[in-house]
Amino acid sequence: MTLWHLTQAIAETARISVPTLLEGAVGRLTPEICDRRLDAWSRRLLDHVKIEVTTYGLELAPEGETFVVMSNHQSLYDIPVLFQALKRRVRMVAKAELFRIPIWAGAMRAAGFVEIDRHDRERAILALEHAKRALREGTSIWIAPEGTRSPTGKLGVFKKGGFHLAIDTGARILPVTVTGTRDVLAARGGTVRPGAQVSVTLGAPIDSRAYGDARKDELMAAVRAAIAQNLPAALRD
Repeated sequence: MTLWHLTQAIAETARISVPTLLEGAVGRLTPEICDRRLDAWSRRLLDHVKIEVTTYGLELAPEGETFVVMSNHQSLYDIPVLFQALKRRVRMVAKAELFRIPIWAGAMRAAGFVEIDRHDRERAILALEHAKRALREGTSIWIAPEGTRSPTGKLGVFKKGGFHLAIDTGARILPVTVTGTRDVLAARGGTVRPGAQVSVTLGAPIDSRAYGDARKDELMAAVRAAIAQNLPAALRD
């Protein structure tokens, strides 16, 4: 069954990637088209593995506001779960290397994905402007501050990149806790287990501007505590 599920995931991803790349190459790709494709893609992936998602706290995130969304990261299935749970336009931060591939770069920018590159000052400034525009035009940006999936499920050490982005753009941070996806496919795991109950819990938004660059460590601690409080006690540290 694991091979079947992974094959389905690859097929579903190819199903939206091919037309997206082609339309991006000829300038016909819009965020609205990508919204529909990402919604269908994430819904089908969750249907294939019979994941039932329950979302708590949506009322804490006003519909008209865009956020830098930060969550814990336990599984590859976190991504389709969040697309379905958050009920808003969301795009991920992507590796800078992908934006150096001409066809991919055009499609990803048209779709609203955001690059972070702090190794190249000029590209970092340009990426920040793209992020500001995305937030201004209604796209919330998702970042996993741990940087990768937790191999144990425990909340890992946070990296600073996403916090730089929130402070530089002035966006509020929306802390989100995901539980249950690790039961479907754990980090470094090779077995897909259908039928999991997954919960997504939104915390109260945190104003990055109230902290600023000088208090970045305090901001990181506040966001980490907000995510951790909705995890089982054994996974908080």
